[in-house]
Amino acid sequence: MIIVEMKDTNGKMVGSLAAQPKQFKTGSRGFYANGKVEIDGKRYQAQIQLVEIGSKPKSPEGEGEEKPAENQAAP
Repeated sequence: MIIVEMKDTNGKMVGSLAAQPKQFKTGSRGFYANGKVEIDGKRYQAQIQLVEIGSKPKSPEGEGEEKPAENQAAP
């Protein structure tokens, strides 16, 4: 778990969220949290997503690659 603190421009903490580990539908790994935060008497919905760069599994060679379009004009 990662604690995410939200601060205003003066450095005053206005809220925090506890981001839990998450395996995203894309296969990537990271952390995710959502919740409500009150700032100056107004309520806001907040969400945070941290995605580990390079964590998405590599697909087997050739699988999922786009094929070149036929009859497409050259640039």
